[in-house]
Amino acid sequence: MTEDVHIEASEIPEAMERVYGYPESLTRVATHYCPGCVHGIIHRLVAEVLDELDIREETIGVAPVGCAVLAYNYLNADFVEAAHGRAPAMATGIKRVNPDKVVFTYQGDGDLAAIGTAEILHAANRGELITTVFVNNAIYGMTGGQMAPTTLPGMVTTSTPTGRDCTLAGYPIKMSEILAQTAGAAYITREHATDVSGIHRTKKAIKRAFLAQIHQLGFACVEVLSTCPTNWNQDPWEAMQWAKEQMGAYYPVETFKITDAVKTLKV
Repeated sequence: MTEDVHIEASEIPEAMERVYGYPESLTRVATHYCPGCVHGIIHRLVAEVLDELDIREETIGVAPVGCAVLAYNYLNADFVEAAHGRAPAMATGIKRVNPDKVVFTYQGDGDLAAIGTAEILHAANRGELITTVFVNNAIYGMTGGQMAPTTLPGMVTTSTPTGRDCTLAGYPIKMSEILAQTAGAAYITREHATDVSGIHRTKKAIKRAFLAQIHQLGFACVEVLSTCPTNWNQDPWEAMQWAKEQMGAYYPVETFKITDAVKTLKV
């Protein structure tokens, strides 16, 4: 068995500099996520941002239902669990009662874009000072791979075995484009975390979204195109490419709204 080696900063020789390490805001537990799932990458990015902004002790996360619910196992910060789709409503109450705290929701597409559509839309429109990390893998992952509101046209799922027929099931919903139309939104962007450049962009976006809250500039949401290799019936590499190419074609990686005040933030 390989032993987990952890080197404290005080143990690093003076001639050496730490360039990479384990974030303090990330718990040291084995992941339960499927091979190729991007949730783990996004967890790490959130943890790195909490460390860099030195806000872990002031942060409260809200996890809903679905694969996203287990974020509280991996992020070393205070967390509460919301009913399915209600994370923005719970985050609104927490932030209003504790305006000095940094409050964020971590939600999947089956949560945010389905049962939670009203909550996220009205939170954005009110300009609630919360941050949302929205993980879009175009499917219901935890419940067995059913069609989600974000499932692509023709995409095969356990509830659409012949592919999504948009004449029957409607069209995939583009949440970032919708949220960008709300008056209270300060920063709405879509990124992907399926290659190195995308991961770097995603981290910057998450950091900007937290800074927008800290500077009281309005609601901020970062949508991240993700994978679900198990329910897509793909291997991890294939899933990464599919998310970037197929999902990226329907859900373009783009910043849909950024106010002048958010543009000035140093990321």
